[in-house]
Amino acid sequence: MCGIVGAVANRNVVSILIEGLSRLEYRGYDSAGIAVLNSSGIERVRAVGRVAAMTEKANETQLSGQVGIGHTRWATHGGVTESNAHPHVSKGEIAVVHNGIIENHDEQRDKLKKLGYEFTSQTDTEVIAHLIHFYHNQGLALLAATQMAVTELTGAFAISVISVKEPEHMITARLGCPLLIGLGEGENFIASDVSAVLSVTRKVIYLEDGDVADIRRDGVTIFGRDGHMIERKIHMSDVSLASMELGPYAHFMQKEIHEQPKALTDTIEALIDDSSFSPALFGDAASEVFNQVDSILILAAGTSYYAALTAKYWLESIAKLPTNVEIASEYRYRQSVPNPRQLIVTISQSGETLDTMEALKHAKSLGQNLTLSICNVQESAIPRASQLVFYTRAGAEIGVASTKAFTTQLVALFTLAATLAKQRGVLSDAEEHEYLTALRQLGGSVQNALNLEPQIREWATRFADKHHALFLGRGIHYPIALEGALKLKEISYIHAEAYPAGELKHGPLALVDTDMPVVVIAPNDSLLEKVKSNMQEVKARGGELFVFADADSHFAESDGVHVIRTPRHVGVLSPILHTIPVQLLAYHVALIKGTDVDKPRNLAKSVTVE
Repeated sequence: MCGIVGAVANRNVVSILIEGLSRLEYRGYDSAGIAVLNSSGIERVRAVGRVAAMTEKANETQLSGQVGIGHTRWATHGGVTESNAHPHVSKGEIAVVHNGIIENHDEQRDKLKKLGYEFTSQTDTEVIAHLIHFYHNQGLALLAATQMAVTELTGAFAISVISVKEPEHMITARLGCPLLIGLGEGENFIASDVSAVLSVTRKVIYLEDGDVADIRRDGVTIFGRDGHMIERKIHMSDVSLASMELGPYAHFMQKEIHEQPKALTDTIEALIDDSSFSPALFGDAASEVFNQVDSILILAAGTSYYAALTAKYWLESIAKLPTNVEIASEYRYRQSVPNPRQLIVTISQSGETLDTMEALKHAKSLGQNLTLSICNVQESAIPRASQLVFYTRAGAEIGVASTKAFTTQLVALFTLAATLAKQRGVLSDAEEHEYLTALRQLGGSVQNALNLEPQIREWATRFADKHHALFLGRGIHYPIALEGALKLKEISYIHAEAYPAGELKHGPLALVDTDMPVVVIAPNDSLLEKVKSNMQEVKARGGELFVFADADSHFAESDGVHVIRTPRHVGVLSPILHTIPVQLLAYHVALIKGTDVDKPRNLAKSVTVE
């Protein structure tokens, strides 16, 4: 969730650190800071709020140094104050930035206080700075001091450390939280996300759990968990800086909603080119793995969890495979019944969602080694830990509220269902042709749905002064109702809940009145008449209905019943199409309310803490 950037160079690195932190703003944060080494020792600036506030301080003090670290903090331990902002400094000699959570920080704090260390913050991170300083002060080199200190830390972390005593380099370490090295010419960098170093290099090394690295101007040295030197693969990032710019749009969320036709088309490009649902789309070993599968367990969090709930319908109806879906953060804390023939599917936009990563590790520890990751970020942690992988091609997603990542996940999951069905001999040639045709037409169908924006903008005016909203759907569209409610609450701060429409009379109907708008996902499918009956229950209680329907759903507008029709029904891919209107509704309600659309309060893009 927090962002880290660091640099070792023969030039002033302050501007590099500031630009890197600016690129990491999308991850969510509440304070920022940088520390550099120069002839005065460690110089540090920190500020609550946006990176711009910290930048102003850096400019005022004319901060300069050739070795430095920077950080954007999302508060966990301790409130949003300057004293809790990173970097944290020990005895004026060691500076540390940290992403993650140190679970045994109370124990370490008590020990360090007895050793004479004073704490100036409420954070768990400060114990890292003091612990490294303690070992460094005992005569250990910075590398050895860091290696010794991390063995005493319980939890998850990505850290970078600089020392007045060794001003020519920095040390960085990773366990459970993402961290990479950027390779330059006569200069090198570290970051928690490749976006932070794209302006200076595209050559990156992704560190593995347990790695500790020594970063110098003329090279890097990486040590594995056992303390021995190790080589890690160098990757060339294909992320475009242009993809991280707003262009003509007012917000990244708006941009990313409108990028969905291209993102979906790019994601299914290989599938369309091959004109076949081939296991090879998921990796060289996919055919062999799929032959062993007798059931599926999907692990995910947040929006990805709703994609998984949608996939359950496809996997059971198309592939005929029993499918369970679990919230990643819950799965590993209960007794489950492992099945070595169950395919474990993890879904994560960033590939670094900590709850999902830990759930995957737990499944593997139970002997469930048939694993598949669906992810939007190449070479991120979860795909690297999985046997098979399907990369969506949504491009960089900056807005905290996921849009194009969600719909491309749905495409990937539908492709998985069809591929497994074909491999199992339960997909006819006619069905395969039908599904491929629907996928080819999906980009155009989504563009038509985007054209409904003026009508949805008008609806948004009716929501802006409300405090609560209810979303209803049935069958495979119930998860889309969940996603619609999530989007509205995330960025407009209107309390919104979603229910299967049939559950309305079992409790939620008590909430319906003239002040609670009810959004209904009502495509022309086999459950349409059931949905219409549920709508009558709302209308009879004075509720105001906002219905997203298909062109051929035969809904009539009336007092208290507003209808927007998508251009046509797209069959089995209908959940993807009906996601677009609920995204647009949330966006325009948030605009009217004047909230921070791209950086909603209290939330972060990459959730790398429990």
